[in-house]
Amino acid sequence: MSEGERRHRVRVAAAADCTATGELLDAFNREYGDETPGATAIANRIAELMTSGDTAVLLAGDGPDGLAVLRFRANLWSQAAECYLAELYVTPPRRGCGLGRALMERTLSLARERGCDRIELGTSEDDVVARKLYERMGFTNLERPGGPVMYVYERDL
Repeated sequence: MSEGERRHRVRVAAAADCTATGELLDAFNREYGDETPGATAIANRIAELMTSGDTAVLLAGDGPDGLAVLRFRANLWSQAAECYLAELYVTPPRRGCGLGRALMERTLSLARERGCDRIELGTSEDDVVARKLYERMGFTNLERPGGPVMYVYERDL
């Protein structure tokens, strides 16, 4: 466990944490003007996903004050699994104190513990603070050193 994880009390969420997780994800969507089905609906869905075993939630701080939502799946290119960081959120009053970094450190260690050999995430171009964090943590948006920029696309169906 890293110093940041200890200092900020980063832990894997249990079933009893689904309500707090739903509240954080609802606040996240509202803060950035995204649609949300509401905290209760999110909590119920998170409970289903955590039960299936392909989703883990990390919580940080006493509130909790931040979270990371991780999705695990079989890897196309190796026998190891791969991890997708679906969401990373820190409440506004707790930003800038290392909580995001502690969540990312625990994200990487949990992905390794779960047998992953790669992790992916997506963020917007204007989320400069998150991009700086990801780059400090060793993430790149280049296909290979000196190669073209990678893009993440999405579409509603």
